[in-house]
Amino acid sequence: MGRVGRHLLGVAVAGLTLATGGAAFAELGQPQPWEWTLQASGSPVMDNIVWFHNFLFVLIAAITLFVLALLVIVVIKFNARANPVPSRTTHNTLIEVVWTLVPVLILVGIAVPSFRLLFLQLDVPKADLTIKATGKQWYWSYAYPDNGKFEFDSLMAQDKQPRLLGVDNEMVVPVNKVIRVQTTGADVIHAFAVPSFGVKIDAIPGRLNETWFKATKTGMYYGQCSELCGKDHAFMPIAVRVVSDQEFASWVESAKKKFASGGASTFASAAGPTQ
Repeated sequence: MGRVGRHLLGVAVAGLTLATGGAAFAELGQPQPWEWTLQASGSPVMDNIVWFHNFLFVLIAAITLFVLALLVIVVIKFNARANPVPSRTTHNTLIEVVWTLVPVLILVGIAVPSFRLLFLQLDVPKADLTIKATGKQWYWSYAYPDNGKFEFDSLMAQDKQPRLLGVDNEMVVPVNKVIRVQTTGADVIHAFAVPSFGVKIDAIPGRLNETWFKATKTGMYYGQCSELCGKDHAFMPIAVRVVSDQEFASWVESAKKKFASGGASTFASAAGPTQ
């Protein structure tokens, strides 16, 4: 085997190792090495997003293959050698009706589940818990107005995994409960996004936006600010820990003591963003 062959074999083996290793250590709620699909769903909204994505993929693949087949037929059947005397046809009523009606039906077939999904995302059901997420340069602050009105900051932690996603204080929510998230910005526009929940909404200074999710599985879920907000935009992750009702009640009691008198907020203001 030549030098080039050995190099290509090494690259192939390394790629296979990374791919299989990434698949082996993949976890719900976070990106994985060599990922080419959407993150695994952790909420009803994301279930619908995954279904709609797969539906559109199949539909567009079918359209692409159909157009390719037509092009192949035209190239083979209607080239100058196979068809020396071209047709003089200028109109075909049936074909004209079909190529007008079929695209309309396809668009209607896309529009119905699309509007249903938009309604599901934007129509916030009655919430079991409300959390206010404030985007700051460059970290997030979370307030729990339903549970004692305490507030804390969440900064990226270098010593936690996964890299660039681990934080010192996670947002904690109970499983199988409707969580209403109200977002705003303290300085510039940020965006609150957690892919496994199908959540992405802007956090705008002077405005209160809201979205919702219902986590169906316990565990850690990660997201990031998805609006270019300054030099440390890449270093303000979102970490959501989904726990049982009992664990959440216990966490609330400890959080009231830990974050009393805005201690965490004072620390974040003095320390600035962690990189």
